Amino acid sequence: MKIIIAGAGEVGFHLAKLLSYESQEITLIDTNKESLTYADNHLDIKAITGDATSITQLKEAFIKTTDLVIAVTESETTNITICALAKQLGAKKTIARISNTEFIMPNSDVDFKKFGIDELISPEALAAAEIKLLLNQSAFNDTYQFEDGALTMLGLNLSKSALFVNKTVKEAALLFPEIHFIPIAIQRYGLQDTIIPRGDTIFKNGDHVVFITSKGGNEELCKLTGKQNSEIKNVMILGGSKIGFKTAKGLLDQKFNIKIIEKNKARAFDLADQLPNALVINADGRNVEVLNEEDITEMDAFISATGNSETNIMSCLIAKHNGIKKTIALVENDDYFEVSNELGIDTLINKKLLAANTIFRYIRKGEVVAMTKLNNMSAELLEFEVKPGSKISNKSIKKLSFPRSAIIGGVIRNSEGHIALGDFKIDAGDRVVVCCLPESIKKIERWFL
Repeated sequence: MKIIIAGAGEVGFHLAKLLSYESQEITLIDTNKESLTYADNHLDIKAITGDATSITQLKEAFIKTTDLVIAVTESETTNITICALAKQLGAKKTIARISNTEFIMPNSDVDFKKFGIDELISPEALAAAEIKLLLNQSAFNDTYQFEDGALTMLGLNLSKSALFVNKTVKEAALLFPEIHFIPIAIQRYGLQDTIIPRGDTIFKNGDHVVFITSKGGNEELCKLTGKQNSEIKNVMILGGSKIGFKTAKGLLDQKFNIKIIEKNKARAFDLADQLPNALVINADGRNVEVLNEEDITEMDAFISATGNSETNIMSCLIAKHNGIKKTIALVENDDYFEVSNELGIDTLINKKLLAANTIFRYIRKGEVVAMTKLNNMSAELLEFEVKPGSKISNKSIKKLSFPRSAIIGGVIRNSEGHIALGDFKIDAGDRVVVCCLPESIKKIERWFL
């Protein structure tokens, strides 16, 4: 696949790196030569110093034969312009990064596809939505919804109190007569390999396990693991960044009590004007005394969304030390995910990864309607729409010769989620959620062609 990425900032570089691992033909364009130097020296891509809004530049990058254009510069106006030009010059699909979330509202009066833009993404809005979902599923570290919650991915760390520790997957399934969840990936404590579980796989203390659940599955998992989905009402947000603001705004709409700590005086006043129902404090939240003065111990959740990853991690550790039930830190460095369990923070969020998940489904074959990479796991979770005539249509799951490195987590039929076991027959129109390791992706995609 031939892909052009406009913008070599943090999102653009991250996408170029991930896509280059996939052996895609990547061209990275940016006006800043310094931004391209590292990428050009370390990645198997073509780097071009130039303006991606230039028709001449796009033609020189062979836009006419390009499968996908991803515009992720810091300017949403530039990104929209690039995509509109690229589509008219022959690009098959275009994706633009935007910051104005009005553009992606369901009831938006503007159809951007008429401008030649196939997808609008806002990394900040994606991060805010992820945080909101995590607060509504407080017992879990990772979460992702398919079809507005028809199926939900939930991740948690197993402790000794979990009823199915030292039991096989098959034995654990017998603990509930009606199954509303299925394990799809396991990361052993201290190990890097990701396990796709089968019936004889044994759950162990310290495992990070990812499940797919249908309605009611989250309550069953809480009972089996000794976790508690505590109600979260009082939330402290450190940092009035774009993500901090969008998160606060979304939570206020759900009647959460929000307290924001922002050290920049002008920004604090702006936040207070824009969020009249939030309590905005102009102070340095890195100061432990400030946190104590603002009654951090009375909070149910603490979200650190400053522009500094280390500040976010350290402040969440302080919050955890003060007994906060749920801590979420925004980080930019992917390496922190590898030690997330040892850090003791409930969830790390990386907006680059969230943006990449949205974009990656465009490079997968078959009718991929949603996709996410599992945090700190070498596995992908893909939602395929089953087309008439595809290899998987009209077949029961037990008759599929899926590789051991892949598993069907569930099926959505007529907007209802099902945990699909061996006798379940897949029909055209179903949406099938599959978890697979990188080596099995091409084999899985062929089933849905």
